Amino acid sequence: MKAHELRQKYIEFFVSKNHAQISGASLIPENDPTVLFTTAGMHPLVPYILGEDHPEGKRLVDYQKCIRTGDIDAVGDPHHLTFFEMLGNWSLGDYFKEEAIDFSYEFLTEVLKLDPSLLSVTVFAGDDDVPRDDVSAAKWLSLRIPEDRIYFLGREDNWWGPAGETGPCGPDSEMFIDTGRPACSDECRPGCSCGKYFEIWNDVFMGYSKMADGTYVPMERACVDTGMGIERTIAILQGKDSVYQTEVFTPLLKMIGELSGKSYGNEEQTDVSMRIIADHVRTSVFILGDQRGVSPSNVGQGYILRRLIRRAVRHAKKLNIEGKFLSELAQIVIAMYQAAYPELAANRDFILKELEGEEEKFSTTLQKGEHEFEKILVNLLKGKARVISGRIAFKLYDTYGFPIELTEELAAEHGFTVDKEGFEKAFAKHQEVSRSGAQQQFKGGLADHSELTTALHTATHLLHQSLRTVLGDHVGQKGSNITPERLRFDFTHPAPMTKEELKKVEDMVNEVIEKDLPVTVETMTLSEAKEKGAIAFFASKYGEQVKVYSVGDFSKEVCGGPHVEHTGVMGHFRIKKEQSSSAGVRRIKAVLEK
Repeated sequence: MKAHELRQKYIEFFVSKNHAQISGASLIPENDPTVLFTTAGMHPLVPYILGEDHPEGKRLVDYQKCIRTGDIDAVGDPHHLTFFEMLGNWSLGDYFKEEAIDFSYEFLTEVLKLDPSLLSVTVFAGDDDVPRDDVSAAKWLSLRIPEDRIYFLGREDNWWGPAGETGPCGPDSEMFIDTGRPACSDECRPGCSCGKYFEIWNDVFMGYSKMADGTYVPMERACVDTGMGIERTIAILQGKDSVYQTEVFTPLLKMIGELSGKSYGNEEQTDVSMRIIADHVRTSVFILGDQRGVSPSNVGQGYILRRLIRRAVRHAKKLNIEGKFLSELAQIVIAMYQAAYPELAANRDFILKELEGEEEKFSTTLQKGEHEFEKILVNLLKGKARVISGRIAFKLYDTYGFPIELTEELAAEHGFTVDKEGFEKAFAKHQEVSRSGAQQQFKGGLADHSELTTALHTATHLLHQSLRTVLGDHVGQKGSNITPERLRFDFTHPAPMTKEELKKVEDMVNEVIEKDLPVTVETMTLSEAKEKGAIAFFASKYGEQVKVYSVGDFSKEVCGGPHVEHTGVMGHFRIKKEQSSSAGVRRIKAVLEK
């Protein structure tokens, strides 16, 4: 089964089970400071898991583009990816464990035709806080999964959340396919890293809310959140050992082979570089082509994009690929995915232009790195030691994007070696700091819907409309980020704003706040919303229901919430900074003061 078939069959199956198909969200989360990218299918549905009513009902299904960046440096092995597609179905206070497991088993065995005798499952073993999940275990038994293939595991394996210190959480039940490989030991079980068991699906049962005192209280409206990765699933369905052997990567690897004169599958180091290029180009195309797409930069999502592009270019140099090559690979990605994600075709010119521009910039960066190396060399030659320290090698890598391999090559030409162990230590420390930052950034998640962040969310609507009134209708939201302290709003505009324009916008927002206008919400189709003059900068499937938030008669915008009930509670709006975000995109940082 191919990826496009799996995507279609999954949607059709759950629609037949009375789930409404909803459109996948942007890769760039809206008004969410907790992550740089959408990391899972449930991420855009957070407000509804917290209790808001979804305009499409209580049973939902979609396919969602996702990016996880915590292990960028692990990409290159046969399994890790930065971009992936997630299939998901949800129950928002409707069915729970038994029906969810029924759906999972039916889809796996009757639609995907997987052999039930190869299926093993895990359930939560229970602890002092929450009892064992006997309901899920009993359900699997009733579906003829024998006891010896039902594994009770602890929190590290079978518990989800909360994303922050408090909030929704609960046990999960994971499904694994036995690949037929021999067990690594008598202790081998699903979740073991030896590769015998391949995780294919996960059903999360959010039935508890963790309280501030550490206790777990049953939720009034329990939810189900499931996730199945398309790439991993088609690999197992096709009997492949790696996602890179499936059709979502083989066209890219073939083109990389033609450009480099090398073949995939002959030499491991070559394969590593080819996998890195294929993965990173695919991810870069999706970031650039997103409905809230960003350009390469030195901050946030733009920094991750720049890092991915430059890592791809470095590995292309390892394969002796000369000249610009990214746009050729990008066009393959666009052709493969434009049916499922039409935004890629719509943003084709932008994708290709940005990739070519970044290739040129990185060429300049490498020249600067070489110049910096020569300056360092002058001082090193004054001493007797012929070793370049790991600290210096890492500075060249971190500050100038200069690959360690090039540092070693240049060092060898001048009779020097590089303290590779010292470099690895500095690199590992850098990774640890990055991971800690990512974990800190994810903290908050489902719990981060305080009164202040809710007010700031509403303020972005007022700011958006004010900018359009003062600057013109060309203004459109390109991204936003909210913390309890401030809002950050990116928008399309070709030039810096004048002091007069900024004051007009600020005064307009405060005037609306002072009027204490009501904030109301209506549910309608996207086409109906646009007919009524609502701002909407994303596509949805025909007839899909959306929420439209109106602030009096001042603004009307399609959004998922949350919002204040009336503007008078928001406080005084003040713009602190206006600056460039990227080419043609400006950024405003603002606060609400009580």
